[in-house]
Amino acid sequence: MKKRRTVPTEAQKIGALRAQKTYVAAALDRKLHGAATEIEARIMRLPHAADLPLPAHQSMYAAGLDLVAAVPADTPVTIAPGARAAIPTGLVFALPAGIEGQIRPRSGLALRHGVTVLNSPGTIDADYRGEVQVILANLSDEPFTVERGARIAQLVLAATPQVTLREISDLGETPRGSERSFDEA
Repeated sequence: MKKRRTVPTEAQKIGALRAQKTYVAAALDRKLHGAATEIEARIMRLPHAADLPLPAHQSMYAAGLDLVAAVPADTPVTIAPGARAAIPTGLVFALPAGIEGQIRPRSGLALRHGVTVLNSPGTIDADYRGEVQVILANLSDEPFTVERGARIAQLVLAATPQVTLREISDLGETPRGSERSFDEA
């Protein structure tokens, strides 16, 4: 059976252009005013995301890049109250060694709809090469529908050092010690 290619809506086209404009402005600002080291991450768009925008910063100094849902246009995913669903992004990443991709919730979805990323933050390891899917959980009392192209999560890239653990018999004392626990006020 031949797959139908969906045509992006005007709103999706405008959103992609805005994201491109924002990215260019931020890149220019970083060049002019100095920036932390820029990191290049390779990304591959899968066929079912061909018409969707690549992750993009939505403001000049945004830490996260917005990820969008690559669900079929004619088959949105409805998440029942208290349920969860893995939402495809149609993206595969090749992150540099020492960099982790953190999948984080979008605050607007959490506040307005009670929808969050279940295993927050989700992790994309540098050696993972599968499609990134976002596990959304609906914590509200109403069903939530994920439409194609909807911004569903943020991707934050962070440095992650490789640590060698060394077992010892005594860790030494600190002013805090181990007396205070989670259940104490």
